[in-house]
Amino acid sequence: QVQLVESGGGLVQAGGSLRLSCEASGRIFSNYAMAWVRQAPGKEREFVAAIRWGGGNTNYADSVKGRFTISRDNAKNTVYLQMNSLKPEDTAVYYCAANPVWVRSTNEYTYWGQGTHVTVSS
Repeated sequence: QVQLVESGGGLVQAGGSLRLSCEASGRIFSNYAMAWVRQAPGKEREFVAAIRWGGGNTNYADSVKGRFTISRDNAKNTVYLQMNSLKPEDTAVYYCAANPVWVRSTNEYTYWGQGTHVTVSS
């Protein structure tokens, strides 16, 4: 069983930055895929970024490439999402997700956190 706790959300002006953190507990192995997924009000869940816990693989949605960076600190059992040049359309609840293997669809992630709210004002 894996538990995920997100933090770092808040209100920021357009053009600003935020760093989200996802602290993981439980048994996590190098092949685990860790991801950030967001859901804006009235919209479907959207993949943002993913990273392999053991390093090497990263993947980003086109909408955030060049602005967001996913990283992990294995010693702290934490995954981060550095968000720069934020836009009002980035406003959403951001969820941390984990899965024992790399997957292509957000629906395939097994473990989910409770989410953290990000609001970007124009």
